[in-house]
Amino acid sequence: MSITPRERQVLHLIAHEYTTPEIAELLFISRHTVISHRKMLMRKFNAKNTAGLIRRSYEEGVLKIQTDEPVILKQFAQSA
Repeated sequence: MSITPRERQVLHLIAHEYTTPEIAELLFISRHTVISHRKMLMRKFNAKNTAGLIRRSYEEGVLKIQTDEPVILKQFAQSA
């Protein structure tokens, strides 16, 4: 599965329960852009909803979540 670096950032933040407005603010993009990234991710993973998106991305090895992993906001600003 091929996703862009920005899609990977959005996916990571979705998995950590950030809302669309929060993701937009953290990544310095519009809410509409966040929604567009989410829609593209849903298509790429053939997911019907956010739960399916997270499950499929995890199953495909694209998303690796560790419960003790902090979301470091600086990493998103630097890689944006």
